[in-house]
Formats: sequence, structure tokens, C-alpha cells
Amino acid sequence: MIPAGSLLAAHDLHKAYGPTPALDGASFSVHPGEVVAVMGPSGSGKSTLLHCLAGIITPDSGSITYAGRELSTMSDAERSALRRSEFGFVFQFGQLVPELTCVENVALPMRLNGTRRKAAERTALEWMERLEVDDIGAKRPGEVSGGQGQRVAVARALAASPKVIFADEPTGALDSLNGERVMQLLTDAARSSHVAVVLVTHEARVAAYSDRDITVRDGRARDLEHAV
Repeated sequence: MIPAGSLLAAHDLHKAYGPTPALDGASFSVHPGEVVAVMGPSGSGKSTLLHCLAGIITPDSGSITYAGRELSTMSDAERSALRRSEFGFVFQFGQLVPELTCVENVALPMRLNGTRRKAAERTALEWMERLEVDDIGAKRPGEVSGGQGQRVAVARALAASPKVIFADEPTGALDSLNGERVMQLLTDAARSSHVAVVLVTHEARVAAYSDRDITVRDGRARDLEHAV
């Protein structure tokens, strides 16, 4: 039922909003260090699948296992702690805190986990250097370009040493050149750190950076390489 060696796996997920099914028997798996693209048209259920996998919403039925633990048996506090410490997130519009500088944004997840400010900002700057945005550390999000802001968001997702990054249309607000660079930096950094990436996209050029594609259609997931 759960593929051997999976870090995160879901089986037969169902989720409905009123009479409308968003997921109708979806299954999924990702291994440590693997980049998996979740593709599908708008309204297919791919973002709902990502939110279930991340423990943000609870499916009506089915199972989700992370590192051998069933998410449904965790308390809300345990799931929140998991999202702070072992999951990272990159959203379409970055969702950086506008009042904080870029380096403070990258350091924020570490600070929330109890890391001292100087140590957190030192690690943040190291990741910003890897993502080629260390020169904008003192600027606020409103003072940088969209491409720079999205690289800051990627650095924030990676800096806290997560095991899984959930990226929901991470290049959707960028032009093709900036989108390609963000994807290259995200996937290179994740693979070098052995971080799994669950990438939601409807663009083939973005999915091309993944190791494996899964298509979601009408709430069902189909692995394009092997059965999930």
C-alpha cells in the first residue's frame, strides 16, 4: 500500500467541499531527496492534495504517512510543529512578511523554532548567498524584484533544514527567465541537501525540473512512471 522507502505517502485520499469532490481516491508518494511534480488543470485537486500532504487540511478519508507516522493521529499542535521544523513552503507570490528585511524573513522559521537571532541570520545569509540574493539582505520585500523575492522565499524554505518542501506554483508570478532560474536554484539546492520537493504546477517547463510527474485529474492521481 505504501511504497517502500517513501518519506511521505498518501493512499486513497477523499476530500469534498459540500457536494463537490476535490479528491476522489488520490494516492501519492515521494522519497527523500526526490522532486515530484504534481500536474493538472485548474480545479483538478492538485492544490488540495498538497494541502492535505502538508497537514494544512484534513482529508475526509484515506491515510497520509510521514516518516512512519500517520498525520491523522497527530494533534493540531503536532502538525503545526511539523510544518515549522520539517516542512518548508514556497508559494506563488512568496508571502514574505513586508515589515521584515529579506534576511529577517529567511531567518523567521528558525527564530520561531527557538534559534537565537544572530545564529539564525548567519544561516539565513548563507542560504541567501546560495540563492544569489545575499546582496539584498537589508532590503524589505517591497524593495526587490519578483524574481529576487521568490529566491528569498526559497531560501526561507530551505534554511530551517526541512525534510520536505511544498512548492505551490512557485514560478506562477514570474517571467520565464526568472522562473527558470528560481527552479534551477530550488531543485539544485534541494537535491544537494537531500530534501524532497512536492511541486504543484500546470507548466511542463517547470515540471521538467522534477524526477517524476504525477497528474491529478478529477481528484485522482496518476503516476506517469509507476503506480502509486
